Amino acid sequence: MAAQGSLGTWDARRIVRNMFPLLLVLCTVVLWAGITLEEAGALLEEYGVLAVMVPTMVGAGGNLGTILSSRLSTRLHLGTTKFDPYDRVLWANVAAVLALSFTVFSALAIGAWLIGLLTGSSLGLGILLAISLTSGLSLAVIAVVFSFITTYGSYRLGIDPDDTTIPIVTNLVDVFGMLIFIGVSTLLLG
Repeated sequence: MAAQGSLGTWDARRIVRNMFPLLLVLCTVVLWAGITLEEAGALLEEYGVLAVMVPTMVGAGGNLGTILSSRLSTRLHLGTTKFDPYDRVLWANVAAVLALSFTVFSALAIGAWLIGLLTGSSLGLGILLAISLTSGLSLAVIAVVFSFITTYGSYRLGIDPDDTTIPIVTNLVDVFGMLIFIGVSTLLLG
């Protein structure tokens, strides 16, 4: 059996002790995204197709972060990563997340444009691609940064990254995703 402080030990009390304060802080952070969304009500009402994009934008950003965080955590548990800047597999994972984000956020813009055609939206495909790709790729970079910081930080603190990375990354990316999406939309449409 592994030692009590080992990353390989599953202990419900340890997980709750580590995660409960963190989850309280993250709940407060996510409230910020909700307030931002509330304040952007006029923009989303004027351009309803943007409101259609919000859940996918935020959800996809969090998913991209969790994909990378899970891969980093697995590599840590297997002992195959050291966060070396010359680690080609590490950079291949980052490139895969960025390529996936380009695909997902392009598809989001095209889907929103098609919905806009059906609902009579005045936003064209070009502006929707600009909003979606600028927001989405920015969000993907933030997801990569938070994935690295959270995984490495948890590991260095002796906390199992499997317990911390997904809640931290998804919540922070949700907040930044909302802020970036609303900011880019306001900038490009205002």
